[in-house]
Amino acid sequence: MFTGLSAFPLTPVKQDGIDEVAFIRLVERLVIAGVDSIGVLGSTGNYAYLSRAERARAAQLAVDHAGTVPVIIGISALRTRDILTLAEDAQAAGAHGVLLAPMSYQALSEDEVYGLYETVSAHLSVPLCVYDNPGTTHFTFTDDLHGRIAALPKVASIKIPGVPETPVAAKERVKRLKAVIPPHVTVGVSGDAMAATGLNAGCDAWYSVIGGLFPATALAITRAAQAGEGIQAQRLSDQLRPLWELFSKHGGSLRVVASAAELLRLVDAPCLPLPLKALEDEDRRMLATVLDELTPS
Repeated sequence: MFTGLSAFPLTPVKQDGIDEVAFIRLVERLVIAGVDSIGVLGSTGNYAYLSRAERARAAQLAVDHAGTVPVIIGISALRTRDILTLAEDAQAAGAHGVLLAPMSYQALSEDEVYGLYETVSAHLSVPLCVYDNPGTTHFTFTDDLHGRIAALPKVASIKIPGVPETPVAAKERVKRLKAVIPPHVTVGVSGDAMAATGLNAGCDAWYSVIGGLFPATALAITRAAQAGEGIQAQRLSDQLRPLWELFSKHGGSLRVVASAAELLRLVDAPCLPLPLKALEDEDRRMLATVLDELTPS
C-alpha cells in the first residue's frame, strides 16, 4: 500500500460543507485510472479547515467509493486527544492506513513529536505514514528522529517533503534515511516537482498532489521510474515544468490544483474553504493556458 503512486485528491467544499458529489467524482476517477492507493485529508484535502464530522464523512465516502484501492486517511490535528478521535473515525470508516503530521501552533520539540507518534501508534489497528511536511508544520525532522519513530509499532512509511535536485545528492539523501529506519518502512517522496528525481533515487512511493487530479500523467512517471526508465520518468516530469512553476509562485499546490479542478469542471467554483481563494484574473488565465498546453488525463 505504501508503494507506487498514492494519489491525493482535493476535498472540494461548499458553503455548507463538503461537495460530496464532486468529491466522489474525484475519487472514482482515481479508481478507474488504477492508482496504487488514495490519500484523503492531506494538505490538498483541506483537512485543517474541516470539522470532525466533515472529516469523518470524507473518510467514509472515500472508502465507500474506492473499490479495492487502499485508502490512507489523514488524522492530523493540534491536540493528541483529537488525533486519537480522528484515528478512531478513520478506522471505523475502513481506512487501510492513516497519515499523521505533527501540526502545531506552539513550536514542538523532538521529544514532543516522538511522544505524539508513540501515543498514536499504540492506539492504532492500521499502519501509519509519518507526514514530514515542514512547509506547513514548521517542524523539521532529523534522520535520528525518523529512525526512532520508524521503530514504533504500526509505522509503515515516511512521506518526505522532497529530495535534492541533483540525482547523486538525491540518492545519498534517500540512502541516509533508509539506513536508519527498519527495512519494512517505506520512503515516499512528495513535492511533485521532485517526484521523478525521488523515485529514481530509490523512494518507494510518490505521495502525489497531481496524481489526485491527473492520475494517468502521474502514473506514467511512476511506472517509468519503477521500470528503471529513469530518463523517461524525468522527461515526463520536465514536461510539467510550467505547472511546477505555478506551484512555486503561489506558495504550494493547493490553490493551483483547486483552480485547475474548477477550470476542468470537475468541481464547482468556488471549491476552497474561506478565507482560501482559488487563482483569479491573470493568474487564472495563465493556469488555463498551462492546462491547454499539457495533456491532462
